[in-house]
Amino acid sequence: MSDYVLEMNDIVKRFPGVLALDHANLKVRPGTVHALMGENGAGKSTLMKCLFGLYHPDEGEIIYQGQKITDIPNTKAALNMGITMIHQELHPIRFRPVMENVWIGRFPLKYGFVDHDKMYRDTVALFKEIGLNVDPLARAGTVSPSNLQLVEIARAVSYNARIIIMDEPTSSLTENEVEYLFNIINKLRSEGRSIIYISHKMEEILRISDDVTIMRDGKYVGTWQAKDIDQDFIIRNMVGRDLSNRFPAREGQPGKDVVLKVEHFTSAAKRSFVDVNFELHQGEILGIGGLVGAQRTELVESIFGLRPLKEGHIYKNGQEIKIKSVRDAKKNGIALLTEERRQTGIFGILSILDNTVIAAQQQFANGGILDNAKRVPAAAQSCKELNVKMPNLAVPIKNLSGGNQQKVLIARWLLTNSDIIIFDEPTRGIDVGAKYEIYTLMLEQIKKGKSIIMISSEMPELMGMADRIMVMCEGHVTGFVDKEHFDQVEIMRLASSFK
Repeated sequence: MSDYVLEMNDIVKRFPGVLALDHANLKVRPGTVHALMGENGAGKSTLMKCLFGLYHPDEGEIIYQGQKITDIPNTKAALNMGITMIHQELHPIRFRPVMENVWIGRFPLKYGFVDHDKMYRDTVALFKEIGLNVDPLARAGTVSPSNLQLVEIARAVSYNARIIIMDEPTSSLTENEVEYLFNIINKLRSEGRSIIYISHKMEEILRISDDVTIMRDGKYVGTWQAKDIDQDFIIRNMVGRDLSNRFPAREGQPGKDVVLKVEHFTSAAKRSFVDVNFELHQGEILGIGGLVGAQRTELVESIFGLRPLKEGHIYKNGQEIKIKSVRDAKKNGIALLTEERRQTGIFGILSILDNTVIAAQQQFANGGILDNAKRVPAAAQSCKELNVKMPNLAVPIKNLSGGNQQKVLIARWLLTNSDIIIFDEPTRGIDVGAKYEIYTLMLEQIKKGKSIIMISSEMPELMGMADRIMVMCEGHVTGFVDKEHFDQVEIMRLASSFK
């Protein structure tokens, strides 16, 4: 008997103009959590899609439970074999009950009709098995993203899966929910199931994993036991170079001129932000910290004209401006990089070219007709400056890795020449190398005299990049902390202090 439940040997996958996997390897032991790590574009997702029947390898072999498999033709075959995958982006059928989302494609039947009673009983038993407290009859659209993530895990368990692939499973979870997820993972591991765990959160990786495999540029770098390595070792092997500092050095100090002043901002929505006041200075990075539910995203979306206000005033360079729409925000030199790049950022079916220039179309038109002689060079130069890894501008943006998609979105807003840029969770789901590139880009914009508002849920990121941090709790500003007084305990106290 093999020591491994799964072996993927010398897997090669080619796309037009791209060698996505270059003799990649993965060996997973039964009853273990195996972390798969690498920068965005390293080939992790492509390798998993080859395992899950979404892609077909051009070369290599897969050995599963001791049997050589020539090909996994589709996802149904993978599921029937006991291989399941929980994707980072969840796509439930929102208007159908949770239980139907769990059993879709294999509803229990009675006399040729769907047996809803049995489906309900089976769902209750399944949720009880993993300790999930969700009403099977609730519409999926009313369930929180964190619980939907756990519902997907329950669905994986229902297939009696021997291998469960989890792609960034904690990206939308709070700390308590992460603990709950880890309890479930430990239970699955104790039952002899194997978890392939993809994440950029190294603290989680080192805590929950037994083994760690690192990939770089589509190639296999190596596999180590988690107990024998640390974060610095992982970073060096992921990026192929030393990152002596996680954050680039900041040159100079912010100016004293106030470029943006927000007064008495109160949302028109109930239970949102109330009476928010702050100033943004020229050449400053103002961080906004807070816990889930602090209403940080809602605040910046209102500044950008995406959400209505009950009251409030906004001033730019001392003059009051009215922002009722995104068009107004753009006219006033304000840009917003949204939190959810796939839902509210990219246009997945459009090309990299279209996604890059779409916010600045007027610059590239002659008589109301788009001029590719203007669009293409501008997009190519902008993507080159941001080191976007891509075959060409005509490729759909959905084919790029998450980090490269984020760079295209940043390129989009830089083409508008906005002097105030709002970054909402700019490095979520992005590897450490791409993070450093984005941090460097932000500081380059500061050098050019622009000002930045940055929301981040990662405390080290806020403290490493911001000049000041405004802390919010339940829609209220609870305090400001200057760089020389940054203290994680104090920031967390402010983030949970509103009564």
